[in-house]
Amino acid sequence: MFIKEIELNNFRIYKGVNKIELLPKDNKNIIVVSGKNGFGKTTFLMSLVWCLYGRQMEKVDELYQKEIGDKGGYGKYIGNSLNRLANAEGDTKFSVSVTFRDVKIPEITCNEIKITRSYDVKTSTNDKVEVLIDGFQNELIQDLTTDGKQDGEEIFIRDFILPIEIAKFFFFDAEKIVSLAEINSPEQRRLLSKAYTEVLGIKKYEDLKDQLENIQDEYRKKSAKPQERQEFNDIENDIKNKQISIDDIDLQIQELNQEKIEKQSESNEIQMKLIQEGNMMTLEQLNILKNDEISLNEKINELQNDLKDLFDLIPFGLAGETLMDVSNQLSDEKNHRESKYKQEDVGEKTNQILGDIESAKKEFNGFVDVKVRDFYELQIKNLIKKYFFSDIPELPASFVSLHDFSDSETNELNSLVNNLKHTFKSVFTKLNDEYLRSKNELDSIRRKIRAAEKDAEDEYISKLREDKTRLDNRIFTIEKDIYDLGERTGAFKNEIKTLKQRQEELRKKIDDSRRYSEKDKKTQDLIHNLKDFIKDFKLTTKKKLEENVLSELNILMHKKGFIKKVVVDINQAGDDVDINLYNSRDEKIDKGSLSMGERQMYASALLKALVDESDIEFPVFIDSPMQKFDKDHAENVIREFYPNVSKQVILFPLIHKELTEGEFELLKPNISRAYIIRNISTDASNFVESEPENLINTYNELYAN
Repeated sequence: MFIKEIELNNFRIYKGVNKIELLPKDNKNIIVVSGKNGFGKTTFLMSLVWCLYGRQMEKVDELYQKEIGDKGGYGKYIGNSLNRLANAEGDTKFSVSVTFRDVKIPEITCNEIKITRSYDVKTSTNDKVEVLIDGFQNELIQDLTTDGKQDGEEIFIRDFILPIEIAKFFFFDAEKIVSLAEINSPEQRRLLSKAYTEVLGIKKYEDLKDQLENIQDEYRKKSAKPQERQEFNDIENDIKNKQISIDDIDLQIQELNQEKIEKQSESNEIQMKLIQEGNMMTLEQLNILKNDEISLNEKINELQNDLKDLFDLIPFGLAGETLMDVSNQLSDEKNHRESKYKQEDVGEKTNQILGDIESAKKEFNGFVDVKVRDFYELQIKNLIKKYFFSDIPELPASFVSLHDFSDSETNELNSLVNNLKHTFKSVFTKLNDEYLRSKNELDSIRRKIRAAEKDAEDEYISKLREDKTRLDNRIFTIEKDIYDLGERTGAFKNEIKTLKQRQEELRKKIDDSRRYSEKDKKTQDLIHNLKDFIKDFKLTTKKKLEENVLSELNILMHKKGFIKKVVVDINQAGDDVDINLYNSRDEKIDKGSLSMGERQMYASALLKALVDESDIEFPVFIDSPMQKFDKDHAENVIREFYPNVSKQVILFPLIHKELTEGEFELLKPNISRAYIIRNISTDASNFVESEPENLINTYNELYAN
């Protein structure tokens, strides 16, 4: 898949229609788009993200999430995207169009797909999306539209162009992807694991397995007893209804978050007025305090999520004695199973030897006394066990197996026990102390802000105070509602988990008593093969990802041998992924201790490995491409990373800062097209194409004055 061209019309700094051709040529994959700060580089990248995802763009990058929050919500954020000069001239519409080539859509042959997202600041409450396939609307879009809502275009983009969960791997600021090296909380890992399963192709096989299991459930119902069928239907309906409730709650949370952003923006505006009236603090000082307040709020939310995950373990800690009994019982059961198998092996081998002796006795002409025979048979049995199976303990006749855990289930329980015994207390204490310290710092900042507000009682100030109090109270209520809704979501998810366990038990019960039809048996075989395939696929993908990340790190980093091993840890459910690095002494490397350049190297290696392992061909867009690199790292990235990460790579460097003349010479053999963003006025920029080999000279001439 390639992007042929992008067209911006009255979008922010780009006045009127501005087209830029991006299709690679001459077997060179890199396109360079450069310009000075404030001339439209980041806006250009943002326009592409907005065109594809609209209101959902904040899920692609925290940069957009923060900007949308700062502007008071998506409506205000995008409503301010009309070019100022166009607005002054009476225009009310702006749009961004992206044209794709070589998009593979099942059962549809097409040359080009054009996606256009537009917004009218005068009449629109929502942006509008149009998808044209070879210049025409396609019935596929209508088929994707659900419940009469106009969302077929959005679904098409997510399903056939690029899922939003993995867009972060293809649109990124190279200076900020270091955040991938800083992901450590369970919630962050869970969010990233969703992206991993998408980009690595695991999800599509799991979805197929779920579909086949649903088909087989229909076969089960036909052969189940009436009571079992009724219970099965009840469980299915309960799961479906609870999932609908979760989706409804997610929608409520989104709406509440949007309202919270809007109310917070209004409250901040009033607070700035109070500060100005009070004349006790400059706006710069206020902004510093507000930024500190936002950072602490984010930190507190993260700590709350981390503590919440630990709270789930507290009941197990309180039941520590029982948990240890279960762990010991599982250990005994494992020894019992192994012992049982070995005992059976002893008996089998002994019987074979005694059988051979009995056969040999038939050819013996002499007489063997019965007592002598029994004596030697007993001795043979004892000696076989003594000399060949001496490590086998005697099995107690009274031992009863209670749990019958699989090895993976036993390992999970032992991991939980080890966590509680060795790390839980210290981690909980550290998080709790950090949470309390952050809360105290936040309270202190808020006291400073309140102290700076004018302590006046005139009508205007009183009205401001009343409005701010009303807004702050609403924000507090919203936060409480979001927390309560989150708790309800967690409860529903736990209930669904319990229902699915009961569903699986019922499936086994029905399977044990029913007769399989030919179609049913075929479905059963497919599910069994698919489960084995998914298990092997995960292991193979995990191993290849480890090898690829390590290989890329060794290529990109100039400290050769610094990282000796990469381990990808994936829990059994697949909803928690962590990537750990180890040195030559097999010691785990704290990614937080890496330099900013090394973190960027790690993030780049991870991105390259993920793209290599995926079957997704999509252009890669990189802003601030060489911001944190030293000379050696920059050369490695130019030679090894950018030419190979994708068939189409669009770089947005600051010439002379993020792309020196020496670095440009290294990059030049792979540059297909080059553009400079020229600023015409304070309200307008456009694209100037340059011959790739003359990019630096063109830039110098254009900005000579």
